[in-house]
Amino acid sequence: MGLFQGNVLIASGDTVIWQHSYGKADHATNRMLNDQSVFELASVSKQFTAMGIVLLKEQGKLKYEDSLRHFFPELPYSNISIRQMLQHTSGLPDYMDLVMEHTPSGSIATNKELIALLALHQPPVLFVPGAKWEYSNTGYALLASITEKVSGKKFQDFLHENIFMPLNMTHTEIYRRRYEKREIPNYAFGYMEPAPGKWLLPDSIPETIAMVVKLDGIVGDGTVNSTTGDLLKWSRAMDQNLLVSETIKREILTSGEDNQHIKHGYGFGWMLRRMEPAGRVA
Repeated sequence: MGLFQGNVLIASGDTVIWQHSYGKADHATNRMLNDQSVFELASVSKQFTAMGIVLLKEQGKLKYEDSLRHFFPELPYSNISIRQMLQHTSGLPDYMDLVMEHTPSGSIATNKELIALLALHQPPVLFVPGAKWEYSNTGYALLASITEKVSGKKFQDFLHENIFMPLNMTHTEIYRRRYEKREIPNYAFGYMEPAPGKWLLPDSIPETIAMVVKLDGIVGDGTVNSTTGDLLKWSRAMDQNLLVSETIKREILTSGEDNQHIKHGYGFGWMLRRMEPAGRVA
């Protein structure tokens, strides 16, 4: 009892069959969760980053085989394509330790600082691009920066204008609580439970405060915030091909493969699995 805190929504097609909220959105004020509570989506954000890239490709503004250095020639990483970044086969080094080590205490890094650190320190690739699959937050942060460079818009504005607004996802946005110094309505704080029944924000825990502050300005690999209702709209938009055609959707939801043609079960921002008896799920 009391272990789960969050929102649950079950739907069949467009019809909500059941939904319920469990626990608190803010333990400091005892504010409870409700069906409009806005949650940080963490890596589920990658679905939206990937869709942004897909839309730019469909607009003829980039190609999946374009190289990373085509957009950021100051980076030392050759022969890495947008497709490899989308599918986590780029071999790019992880940015988190780099930011933690080389930014001042109390500072908040952005994608611009991240790119400058990669260019300056040039950590080597983890493997030859395309040689294998390895989850990469760096790749998705760089995809967000490519989106900005190609579209001429801030990443959050591009997603708002091309995904959230067309789908009427009115409670979905890029939100960086520490970086932006603003509040959004119905925000559900993300807590840690260092001891049973003791809920603390990572900002107040010595082991995690530096990380959650320093990394809060980086977009692309996370920072989309949404509600269960808006995520139902997103799911239905994918089902009904509201943003892209059936052919393009199949490409998004098709597993990529490494240089040895071994499929790795990841599309463009989506993990792809089979779960019987349901069959394939994304």
